[in-house]
Amino acid sequence: MTRGTGGGSTSAARARLLATATRIFYAEGIHSVGVDRIIAEAQVTRATLYRHFAGKEELVLAYLGEADRGIRAQVDAALAGGAPAADKVRAVARSLTEGIRSPGFRGCAFLNAVAEYPDQEHPVHRAVLAHRQWFLDTLTALLADTGDGPADAAGRHLVMLRDGAMAAGCLFDPELVSETFLHGVEGVLRARAARGG
Repeated sequence: MTRGTGGGSTSAARARLLATATRIFYAEGIHSVGVDRIIAEAQVTRATLYRHFAGKEELVLAYLGEADRGIRAQVDAALAGGAPAADKVRAVARSLTEGIRSPGFRGCAFLNAVAEYPDQEHPVHRAVLAHRQWFLDTLTALLADTGDGPADAAGRHLVMLRDGAMAAGCLFDPELVSETFLHGVEGVLRARAARGG
């Protein structure tokens, strides 16, 4: 393969590498996939891979960065508009169930990744924690507007419900898992509303 001189071909090769890595990492796990396979399936040379990514770790971080941006956009779309806070929480929850019901769903990319990178100092582990902190902070802020008093416990409760739904969604009937998750979200909202009343 000839090294591209234009920005378009370089960007296309990087996008192809990242799309290939994303598909395989999510479907099969990170450690089980070598760079040779990614290179072959992306139809690039090894030099092209290393021109765009310093190594596999950087590619994994880019994969998680893409996943993070996708989830943030999904949450932003669910929060758009002037709906009451409780309805925004419901919209975020429904958007999560769309993922659970989607073909090829294999759980949470971040929970899957952290299981492969247990060292808390590893950049991949830290990227997972940063994403999860943003998600927790976002839900906690939303929940704070649904009742009186601190919403920290409710935010943690909702994240744990989500984690359970993500794990169960690829093991059991995704429709039932989604329904159970949404029922749990309603329980959290009722508890917050009761505090406000």
